[in-house]
Amino acid sequence: MEKFSLTALAREQLKVALQASSGRAAQTVYGGHEHTLRQTVIALSAGRQLDEHENPGEATVQVLRGRVRLAAGDVSWDGSPGDLLVVPLSRHSLEALEDAAVLLTVAKHR
Repeated sequence: MEKFSLTALAREQLKVALQASSGRAAQTVYGGHEHTLRQTVIALSAGRQLDEHENPGEATVQVLRGRVRLAAGDVSWDGSPGDLLVVPLSRHSLEALEDAAVLLTVAKHR
């Protein structure tokens, strides 16, 4: 059994993101290429985003810190700490409305 502090990981990744020229940082918490399930803490500085991209499988975004906007086409959902956003199966983007960290959980289609 393993235990992770998502609060500590979010804080660490946000510190890295704020110092990075891209304004982004990420660390896989669980899973990887050999697993169906993958969980990654992603941090974005305010105003930065993950550009529109395809969804590799069923996915959710749990907001750990800050505020984010998940958008797909003309529809968007804002999330604050404690919110769980279900990622649409269509192309989508994620924008940090303020310095933010999220837990992305993906179950990849095989």
